[in-house]
Amino acid sequence: MLRNKSFVKRTRKGNIVRTVKEHYLRDDISCGYESCKHSVCIGACTEAEEQGKAPVGDVHPAAPLSSSPRDSVQWGPHYLVPDTNVFVNQIDILERPIINNVIVLSTVLDELRGLSMVVYNRVRTIVRDHERRWFVFSNEHHRETFVDRAADESPNDRNDRAIRVAVKWLKTHLEGALIRPVMVTNDEDNLRRATADGVTACRMEECLGVYTEYPELLDMMGSVNITERSGADPSWEGYAEYLSPVQIQAGVKAGVLVQGTLQIAPYNYLEGSIFAAFPDGKERRILVIGREDMNRAIQGDKIAVQILPRSQWRKAPSAALVDEDEDAVPDVDTKTEATQTTPSVPDTDKTNEGRARKRARVAGGKLANGTATRAAEASDGAEGHEELGEFVKPADVEDDSLDGEPTGRVVGVIRRNWRSYCAFLDPNFAHKGAKASSAPVSVSVLAMDRRIPKIKIRTRQVDVLSGQRFVVAIDSWPKESRYPHGHFVRALGDAGDKATETEVLLLEHDVPFQPFTKNVRADLPPEGDKWLLDIDRDQVASGRRRDLRHVDVCSIDPPGCTDIDDALHAIRLPNDNFQVGVHIADVTNFVKPNTAMDKEAAHRSTTVYLVDRRIDMLPELLGTNLCSLMSNVDRLAFSCIWELDQDATIVNVTFHKSVIHSKASLTYEEAQTRIDDPSLNDSITSSIRDLNMLAKKLRKRRMDAGALTLSSPEVRFRLENDSQDPVDVEMKALKETNALVEEFMLLANTSVAAKIYEHFPDSAMLRRHPEPPAQNFDNLQHALKPLGIQLETGSSLALAQSLDRAVLASDPYFNNLLRILTTRCMMQAQYFCSGSCTPEEFRHYGLATGIYTHFTSPIRRYADVMVHRLLHASIDRDAVYGSELTDKIKMNEQCDVLNHRHRMAQQASRSSVELYTNLFFKGKTVEETGYVTQILQNGFGVLIPSYGIEGVVYTAARDAASPSVLEYEQESHALVSHDKASEIRLFQRVRVILQVDDKPVSANVSSMRRKLSLRLAEPVIAGLSIEASELEALRAAKKTKAASADEDGKIVEMVAKHPEKIQTI
Repeated sequence: MLRNKSFVKRTRKGNIVRTVKEHYLRDDISCGYESCKHSVCIGACTEAEEQGKAPVGDVHPAAPLSSSPRDSVQWGPHYLVPDTNVFVNQIDILERPIINNVIVLSTVLDELRGLSMVVYNRVRTIVRDHERRWFVFSNEHHRETFVDRAADESPNDRNDRAIRVAVKWLKTHLEGALIRPVMVTNDEDNLRRATADGVTACRMEECLGVYTEYPELLDMMGSVNITERSGADPSWEGYAEYLSPVQIQAGVKAGVLVQGTLQIAPYNYLEGSIFAAFPDGKERRILVIGREDMNRAIQGDKIAVQILPRSQWRKAPSAALVDEDEDAVPDVDTKTEATQTTPSVPDTDKTNEGRARKRARVAGGKLANGTATRAAEASDGAEGHEELGEFVKPADVEDDSLDGEPTGRVVGVIRRNWRSYCAFLDPNFAHKGAKASSAPVSVSVLAMDRRIPKIKIRTRQVDVLSGQRFVVAIDSWPKESRYPHGHFVRALGDAGDKATETEVLLLEHDVPFQPFTKNVRADLPPEGDKWLLDIDRDQVASGRRRDLRHVDVCSIDPPGCTDIDDALHAIRLPNDNFQVGVHIADVTNFVKPNTAMDKEAAHRSTTVYLVDRRIDMLPELLGTNLCSLMSNVDRLAFSCIWELDQDATIVNVTFHKSVIHSKASLTYEEAQTRIDDPSLNDSITSSIRDLNMLAKKLRKRRMDAGALTLSSPEVRFRLENDSQDPVDVEMKALKETNALVEEFMLLANTSVAAKIYEHFPDSAMLRRHPEPPAQNFDNLQHALKPLGIQLETGSSLALAQSLDRAVLASDPYFNNLLRILTTRCMMQAQYFCSGSCTPEEFRHYGLATGIYTHFTSPIRRYADVMVHRLLHASIDRDAVYGSELTDKIKMNEQCDVLNHRHRMAQQASRSSVELYTNLFFKGKTVEETGYVTQILQNGFGVLIPSYGIEGVVYTAARDAASPSVLEYEQESHALVSHDKASEIRLFQRVRVILQVDDKPVSANVSSMRRKLSLRLAEPVIAGLSIEASELEALRAAKKTKAASADEDGKIVEMVAKHPEKIQTI
């Protein structure tokens, strides 16, 4: 049956168009019940099997609903049919494995697609997991369940009616099976109408009451109205109202507002910033300081910002907040300068207004002229935007302004970035002795991510959750509430437990780490690890895949590497040139587009490396076996082969799908030994020496072009075999062979980038590194001035040359430290679609190359998988590919996912190092040399080169009444004592004591986060440095421990040499 559906929509250009679509109604749609005897349902299962959709275990994909679903006294055996709002508000509950046998109506799916793609995708993921027994019933295409919209009916009312009609039809259809479909809704009107229509319906609370063995499900109810618990500020007036979307759009278009993604400072959760595009084409940072000006925006939200008057721009650096409990934030900025007109707030001011002023000063440092209030009247140029008050137009913001750093306030949230957060119960609340009861209690929880504000939830599990990590989600943030409202999702485990803390860091950094599903594993080769090369199947015999098994290929990787992406070879040619090949694992031979495995790899985007484990992008069978270019086995590859002359200049380059047989899998150290040992002259060694010689020339050419040699501290832990506890920590050492491999990977990536851009000018996946703005280097330049050093930032070549010249004879580590700090001034490199940028924007600043991509690591990066497909389509006219390679919009969306996952993977790796650092230093007190890397308003960052870790030394105590020992001096960008006798500057060498908080894990906020504590030992600054007597005691204890260890070593040595004396010993 054919019908026409017409609707109106707005185009990208803002035009309104009417669209008419044909809508087919069918009578051959299955109900999804596995034992249904209706001919239509039986036929649907048969048709699915004919199409290759075989049962997964005992679940048929065309009829996954169980014949024995959950039974209840109220409804008997039943299936759940949630409406749209239940999915939107309660998806965390519905994702629990216990919630199965759910019917998802196509009406609901269509609404979800329009309301929330995040929830829509989460529902789709559950449906694909056949073990959950969820089924999509296409009621919108079923002749007996489709309903027309009535003349006086709203779209929402029509959809509610469609849901009721579908449930009523299912009730009749399943009557013989004695299974009842139960509609779940919290819409009172829909519930009333369902009862009148004879449809079995219930509220979500009633539905969860059936799961008596899972009482925590009731705590997970979203969109619960939470009242302020006792002790909240009764005079809280609330946040400012947001501008409407139309007003925001008009403000941005008129050049009155700027927009960007809010990033919260790592050391100060009351200081945020956005990078926004300005009318002159430049990107600049706008600060947003304090809860009031953040106006309910949180980390990652896309926001609209109004720039405040210049008198309110910040001049001082941010403060580092010692105590993460926001309600107890101290007033660390008690000094009033002569230029300030607002008097300081005494510590006795306990009013809400007084506490707000304290928090504002901690958040923002010293504001110019000391004013922290906005003018009421509109400024010039504010016509039509009177609701904004006084502001500065983006066009009037200049670089190097003497007024301080541009500062703004949030006037609207364009897109929320709320997610699930790992959290713990506020210890201040827990200490009040709250007890678990059957009635829910309103409590505050603190996110592990200190950038997220407190979240208020209701729970019946206060005693259980105390001292635990758990997951919460934000539901809303009304302007009347100081903090957002949310709900409990699930418990993770005890705080301080290594497994729990690792799961926390994976969740916090949005790393997909669940085991691969059956659907994904079903896409693996059926031969498993018995897979062997077949010259016919793998197109070697036909010549479409080049046979390079005779070539002396080898791989060079870190010790213990099993996912070997790349291998190399070099052959001297008769004309004295070199044939050099980079061979990359041919992952796309096994990962076909749009399969379950491909979708999962695209979702994961990258392999994540932690201290104790690796979270793979691909199943282990591929990553560490069939795709890994291990030695002495045939492996499929994608080869990039150049002819290079003696100066390492490219004569020509070709690309081939290939098969190789690696002759050796070497570590960097083994390859270095072959280079250095003159007695070794075999073909592999000679090849490595030639590669090394050419790599040095390639590197010199890159450096001459302006490529940067930057630095970052990297550490390696040695773990105990059984417990995986860290027993030693060391800096990673780089060898010449590291650079050898790096140079040829860079050359391959550059060559492939040019090739795919030539054939796909609008949709090639490339990688660019924007040039950093000059103001990014301001603080660094300020700190270098007293040393007589200046960085030239006009180009990457000028910067590279000035870095090479920046050497201090008195400190050999200085240049490395400077490169570390310069790295932090850089912009983030990012993937992009070639059609979304001009060719001038393609440039990779750090590598000094005009075009670049990632081709060389497809086992661990999905970007490389996409590039392999693009390259194959570029060199093979017969290659078949779909819109995933030509659709610019889809490519851009995938690039956004890749950039996010890549950034999160880096942060997860750093957090893993931080976790194991804390475990390593637990129970230890260590004195080490460090270097000042950051100046804060009330402290300074210190890098410990011997461990590659960084922490903060605070110059003010937690007590609000204690003044800071050192004060920030803007002119010198240093912390200076009141008597000017002592100071802390960037690059200064210091001695610090490293300790981990040894208080009980649930004692306070800081101990729940287990942060490494740094205390200053040298230079000696009264009131800041550790007391001399305590320092001497620590040093004496260290000597005693060292002497004891030395004595133990002598005993062991004696036992080894004279076992006959063991009784005497």
